Amino acid sequence: MGEDGSVTSAPQCPDGPTPTPRLIATDLDGTLLRDDKSVSQRTVDALAAAEEAGIEVFFVTGRPARWMGVVSDHVQGHGLAICANGAAVVDLHAFDPHTDRSPTGREFVQVRALPRLTALKVVEALRAAAPGTSFAVELTTGINYEPAYPPFFQDPGANVATAEKLLQEDTDESSAPVLKVLAHHAELAPDEFLELARANAGAYASITRSSPTALLEISGPGVSKASTLALCCEERGISAAEVVAFGDMPNDVEMLGWAGTSYAMGNAHPDVIAAASGRTVANNEDGVALVIERILAERAARTRS
Repeated sequence: MGEDGSVTSAPQCPDGPTPTPRLIATDLDGTLLRDDKSVSQRTVDALAAAEEAGIEVFFVTGRPARWMGVVSDHVQGHGLAICANGAAVVDLHAFDPHTDRSPTGREFVQVRALPRLTALKVVEALRAAAPGTSFAVELTTGINYEPAYPPFFQDPGANVATAEKLLQEDTDESSAPVLKVLAHHAELAPDEFLELARANAGAYASITRSSPTALLEISGPGVSKASTLALCCEERGISAAEVVAFGDMPNDVEMLGWAGTSYAMGNAHPDVIAAASGRTVANNEDGVALVIERILAERAARTRS
């Protein structure tokens, strides 16, 4: 759930007719997924109808690849998703949805890693600017974290040590690319922490957030949902004007600004509402499905006329 309350009225559409896109790019948490992390039947049907109409659907999320089981059954054809805020393009067909693991280890189609030395500079800057910050390191092989990092999701296979040690080049996992570093602060407000981090470490890396808590997500320079989506679209000969995007939190802002048509969810952060060209209802009311249904209905009406 975002931070701006819910919208229950009909979507606010961008000016003019809604174009028929070639690709739909949608965030997951707070956007496509309901708050209980389920995908409603209405949304499942809308995604399938879009694919049947020849519109590609890309899931574009801050989630790591191992948390994609919730939607792995709902990808068609290409089976690709953009994970970790653009740090990885993942083949969901490589996953076992029951274990959230890949039996082949070939799920990563593309990785845009955060250099370890760059990550160390960010850690150093944030320790100085925001004492009390704790860190976790998200790798292609899983997550490791500091002893003080909150136990959001315990991973029995995680290494627990200081971020400096976890990021050392001579660790056992030095060959595993770093997808992002997570930074948590127990006292600062979420947007305050984000602003502080960007002011003190934004020259080194891309810094954003998708959590309602003061939890920042730090990626390599220039790595974002938008930049990786643009690369995927370029490979397919799809322009920004042919993309419709959906999101709810600050890590979606660049993507919504890049896409030709974009929607902030009814539960979206104010920055997201400002970046999007339109607004739909909240995630719990199937806001993504509602827009897809309208796009397909308008397309059918044009075909009949």
